[in-house]
Amino acid sequence: MDLKFSHVDVLVNNLEEACAYYARILKARISKTLVWERGGLHVRYAIALIGQERFMLVQPLAGNLKELLDASGEGMIYRHCYSTPDIEKAYDELMVAGVQPEDENGKPLARANLQSPSGGRIIWLPKRFGHFSIEILEDKAIEAFVEAAFS
Repeated sequence: MDLKFSHVDVLVNNLEEACAYYARILKARISKTLVWERGGLHVRYAIALIGQERFMLVQPLAGNLKELLDASGEGMIYRHCYSTPDIEKAYDELMVAGVQPEDENGKPLARANLQSPSGGRIIWLPKRFGHFSIEILEDKAIEAFVEAAFS
């Protein structure tokens, strides 16, 4: 599988406070606020960019990430995200390896349903080690999404 590191996702209680902190302390460029809502999951988030490195600050409002934030507290890196030039190939390789890709709520994800609310195509690996998860995104889509978030 052809993967490259994209970003990490970090849980926060207050998105504006977290964005202001990283902008002030680390001189991070902060994207506009974005919303993801599907299947009971509802979050507000922003991208923090420091040079070429980025992370997403995620404030859960409902769903499994809200439960995780309430149980574990903020500042938790709960996901590593990678990109690939061919999301279908990544999906197929996972299936051949005996791994059923999932959606953001941990439900089996059909190959025909890779489209996300943000427009890109995404798959998640099942969680094997606690709350930590791996997300795989389509290269061109994530780069276009990040660029649009800062415009």
